Amino acid sequence: MTAELTDTEARADWGPQRSKTVTWRDPGPGTAKGLTMAGLDYLQAMADGLLPQPPISGLMEFAIVEAEYGRAKFACRPDESAYNPIGAIHGGLICTLLDSVTACAVHSTLPAGKGYTSIEIKVNYLKAVRLSSGLLTATGTVVKSGARVGFSEGVVTDGSGAVVATATSTLLIFDL
Repeated sequence: MTAELTDTEARADWGPQRSKTVTWRDPGPGTAKGLTMAGLDYLQAMADGLLPQPPISGLMEFAIVEAEYGRAKFACRPDESAYNPIGAIHGGLICTLLDSVTACAVHSTLPAGKGYTSIEIKVNYLKAVRLSSGLLTATGTVVKSGARVGFSEGVVTDGSGAVVATATSTLLIFDL
């Protein structure tokens, strides 16, 4: 559903229409394999291209690029399709990136058979992100990962290394 005007003359000054194609793999097979692995092994397999990235990666233009125990790193190159009405990348994309990287940091500490879900995330937006911001890098680091709850922090930097957003996250850990 769209609220676009029907008057074609009014659209002439809107600029050329653009489109985006999103592709992904069926998440079932990769997820089934990944859930038999320790969290770090699963994340590393995705970073190494041995297992597919989750479908949201294609939609949001991000991917896990590094994983180690207690730490995960994503790269993100958002496009104009993520712009908000004032010409900046929507904060929701940045929040999703931070939610993913902080959760994956906790996931890297979990043995096979354990899962997680976000309980809470608090994001601080420090600088507008635009196409000119370049490649975004998000790093999530575990503060504490317990038997039932994990705590992590995340930072997003732009292509110049400037911090654009930070987050703290709390995750529930449970048996799958």
